[in-house]
Amino acid sequence: MKCVNGIVAGLLLIALTVAGCGHRLPSHGWETLIDGDKGLENFNRIGDANWRAEDGAIVADKGKGGHLVSKKSYKDFELYAEFWAAPNTNSGIFIRASDPNKIGATSAYEVNIYDQRPDPSYGTGAIVNHAVVNPMPKAGGRWNTYVITAKGPEVTVSLNGNVTVFMKDSSFPSGPFTLQFGNVDKGAPGGPIKWRKVQIKEL
Repeated sequence: MKCVNGIVAGLLLIALTVAGCGHRLPSHGWETLIDGDKGLENFNRIGDANWRAEDGAIVADKGKGGHLVSKKSYKDFELYAEFWAAPNTNSGIFIRASDPNKIGATSAYEVNIYDQRPDPSYGTGAIVNHAVVNPMPKAGGRWNTYVITAKGPEVTVSLNGNVTVFMKDSSFPSGPFTLQFGNVDKGAPGGPIKWRKVQIKEL
């Protein structure tokens, strides 16, 4: 009987470990902003992207472009995001936006998701205009995780557990963060973007 109980306990531990691999487990200090198809109420929308809840995620795939802008402003933080992008998706996470109504790489740090960017040095895994990625990883066609840590002038970006860039820069000390779709009006291909889990912890 002890042997059987040990086997059952072992199988239960394995099952719990596997179940936890795809999602960050809740822990102290983390604020969950998107969880499956819930969370649009935690953001303001700018642009005309057709953000909606669908199939366990927050999705956009039509429009000239747009952002979900966090209602809160953040200075020092760790941001965790699970996303799915097509190979032709142009998206990203903009952090410490200085103007929440006019988001761009000149008014925030843009952590890019753009496998087909003409200049791949600022493609997926890079911080546009600030930190070059080489070689550029690709995120298209699967679920990925971004972990972005910002503390003072230091910003570290990790994609799927691998650090892609680290920089020191004081251009943008604080501000909301945004989740981007598109810029189709600027010639980008405009593939879909899905956000399944977004959590942030202030440091």
